[in-house]
This record gives sequence, C-alpha cells and structure tokens, in this order.
Amino acid sequence: MALQNILGLNRRPPGPRWPWPPPRGTVVRPPFLLSHGTTTLAFRCDHGVVVAADTRSSCGGLVSDPASRKVMILHSHLLATTSGTSADCATWLRLLRCSLRLRQLQEGQPSVAGAAKLLAFLLRGCRHRDLCVATLLCGWDHTGPSLYYVYSDGTCLSGDAFSVGSGSPYAYSVIDGAYRYDLPRDEAFLLARQAVGHAAHRDAYSGGNVDLYHVRPTGWVCLSREDLSEVYRGLRPTVYEEKDDEYEENREDMTALD
Repeated sequence: MALQNILGLNRRPPGPRWPWPPPRGTVVRPPFLLSHGTTTLAFRCDHGVVVAADTRSSCGGLVSDPASRKVMILHSHLLATTSGTSADCATWLRLLRCSLRLRQLQEGQPSVAGAAKLLAFLLRGCRHRDLCVATLLCGWDHTGPSLYYVYSDGTCLSGDAFSVGSGSPYAYSVIDGAYRYDLPRDEAFLLARQAVGHAAHRDAYSGGNVDLYHVRPTGWVCLSREDLSEVYRGLRPTVYEEKDDEYEENREDMTALD
C-alpha cells in the first residue's frame, strides 16, 4: 500500500455544495444592500413643466459618477427622470421609448397619460423581480402640461408637483412653500434650482450639478447645468432667455449624449 493511501493524501476534495433552490414563494434577498439616492423633481405651470435633477450616481458609500444624466429623452415633447437602480431605469425607459416610437408610427403621437399607463403596465408584470424604478414622465400633449409618477410595482399617479429620491423630503420642503400653478418662468426655474440645491446640501447621496429642463408647447429645452454648491450659496444667479431656435440646438446636443 502506498504511503499516500495510508496518510489519506490521495483523497479527492469534496465538490462544492451548491445551495438548494429556495421553496416556492420565498422572497430571496440580495447578499448585501447597496444604498443609493438621488434628487429629481418636476412641477407643472401654465407655461410648461419644469424638470430638475442632480447628477450624482452612488453605489453604496462610493460616488460612482459625479456628472451622470438623470433626465432621459423619450421624444420631442416628453422627458423622464431616473431614480432607483440606474441599469433598471435605463433599460425600461429605452424599452418605453421604442414602444412609443412604434405607436407613433401606427397611431400618431401618444399622450403623456398613455405613455405613463404603458410603462406602468410593463413594470407591473415584473413587480416580483426586485426592480427599482421610480420615474417622472414630464411632457406636453393635447391636454397641456402633464406630469405622471410611475413606480416599479405598477403605481401610476398624476399630479402637479412630484419629487423622487432620497433627497425628496428636503426638496418638498422648498417646493411646498412657494409653488403655485401660475408661477412666472424665472421664478419657477429659480424654485427648481433651490429645491435641488437644498436637497443636495442635506442628503449625502445627492450632489454634483443640477440639470434644469423646461417642457413647453414646442418641445423640451435643456436650460442649464450648474454646480450645486454655487446654487445653494446663491453665488451665480442665472437669467434664462428662451429662444425659438433653442429647442432644435439643445435637442441635437442632448440626443447625441443620450
């Protein structure tokens, strides 16, 4: 008998013990939770929908991208904000954009309410798959300015003002004190900037810059991207002048970056 047989050195290592699949109906939790946050907001006015969002993307306690874009283009009169898992939001909003394009070719331009109901219907079928999608659909259609909130469990709500993300309680504290439907453009833009600025000052997962958009009857316009530290301290007040040809220039630039 060989020496290795006596000492037991030739024994094969045991195979890996793969876990058995969980019983049916068991909710499987991820091995660890990644904290993520953002601040996105939008509110309706008689002149359109004002949209603002910060640009900080986080993964746990790490800032993965300080200058990301959290406002996605769906078509010329419809924007969507992203809050939750970045990959989930990007995937489902791109799917929605393709579906809206096909419906536009067959039936004409879809309404904002129709786009919101379509996204809610798509997400409702995957509500048990641990998705994290919270989006604001901001657009202009035949009914005027429209704003909808859609969540990954199929929730679909219409309203005048929404804020989504970990910084939303701080943003609501600013919006609720000054918002009204007949706000002039300059005051509306200033309110949106201040709300995101105060949220980023208090919320560790919000920061970077603030992207400001305006959805009007002729389409959406990207107004500015400003440093949130300067916005919060009021170091650089901005005067916005919207021109008729500004929409086409911004649409080409933002489509290339999307």
